[in-house]
Amino acid sequence: MKFLNINNVKSINAFFFYVLVIFSSTFFTNALSDTPTIYSAKEKPEFIYNLHTVPFIDRDYIGFKEFLGFFESGSDYRKINRFGYLGKYQFGKGTLKIYGVNDLNDFIKNPQLQEKVFLMNIKRNKWILRREIKKYSNIFLGDLYISESGILAAAHLSGPGNVKKFLRNKASKDFNKKDANGTSISDYMRIFKNYNLRNINQERRPKINQ
Repeated sequence: MKFLNINNVKSINAFFFYVLVIFSSTFFTNALSDTPTIYSAKEKPEFIYNLHTVPFIDRDYIGFKEFLGFFESGSDYRKINRFGYLGKYQFGKGTLKIYGVNDLNDFIKNPQLQEKVFLMNIKRNKWILRREIKKYSNIFLGDLYISESGILAAAHLSGPGNVKKFLRNKASKDFNKKDANGTSISDYMRIFKNYNLRNINQERRPKINQ
């Protein structure tokens, strides 16, 4: 059975030719109206840059905490990972109890509280590791450069006790503890080295409400 005769074929060909003409006309009209300006090598366009200060570019306490928070959670105050670590800085429940934080729902919803706990934890770890900071800062253990901020970042990752063991054993691989994601003490010492935290005072028992 023939579905198309010769006249139908001619009609179809004419139809497609018409569509092609309309499409081509529309395309070239738009192309001409949207033709970009071509600049010669001597006629470069002037660009206006909007420069934004990224908080963790400066190597001070603000830069340190913002970079660490970004590294831990993508700076997400409401983040809870699969191991139960909470907030922007991914605190464990045990650490939160030290500072009297027992309401985890309130903690997740309270950015100001999270920032206070982070600062208190830095102060406390700085006191616990005061001898190590004094002895090992600004030296190399093997190929690993040690700085105060690197020590405190590693303490946030693995706890001050593990950092003590790591430093006292000359950065031995046997004491280079890793977290559940495979990030090690030495990783954090490298990533967070040379931030200026001298204006953060060490405290044995810092209190959130002080």
